[in-house]
Amino acid sequence: MKQLILIPLFFLAIGLTSLNAQSQTGFGLTGGLNYNGNGDYFASIEDNAQHPDKNMGYHIGVFGRIGNRIYVKPSLVYTNTKSGYDDGDLKLQKLDMPVNVGLKIIGPLSIFAGPSFQYILDSEFDGISLKNIENDFSAGFNFGVGLNIKKIGVELKYERGFSKNEATFIGNNLGEDVVSRIDTRPEQLILSFSLLL
Repeated sequence: MKQLILIPLFFLAIGLTSLNAQSQTGFGLTGGLNYNGNGDYFASIEDNAQHPDKNMGYHIGVFGRIGNRIYVKPSLVYTNTKSGYDDGDLKLQKLDMPVNVGLKIIGPLSIFAGPSFQYILDSEFDGISLKNIENDFSAGFNFGVGLNIKKIGVELKYERGFSKNEATFIGNNLGEDVVSRIDTRPEQLILSFSLLL
């Protein structure tokens, strides 16, 4: 009876060893463009078609990758974004930490998803420094598709927060104080390029 149990365990150990030998583990550099949406994401894209730089931003950082067919890819990136509103532009500087789990589906093509954590370093709405942000730290999720050829990768992903993270500011309209709220965790479409070192 012990031999019947030990034989499958032996083959399982060999399988796990060979899987580990085929894994692609390393770290690298990443960077790219962010496109923020305000309100209805697809309506926002349509509205900004005439001014494509209105909601553009960028990111740059580092990532780690563990695994091959199924992999885990945590990243730490500095992100600088701009969201255009009727009253002005919201500018954010933040640290983002997505932790994605991916699956190679065909050749170099993979899909991935996971949580994304955000810490706001600085925020400004047309020259007004925003101090009344609900939370400097917030969580969201992202999913997307990636293409990896040798050490070079390209990813396109969609990201949004689990909940709104509003900032409140007071403006003056015709002698009256007006309280406005804007979301500091807008939906994003993110294009990233990466290099595994």
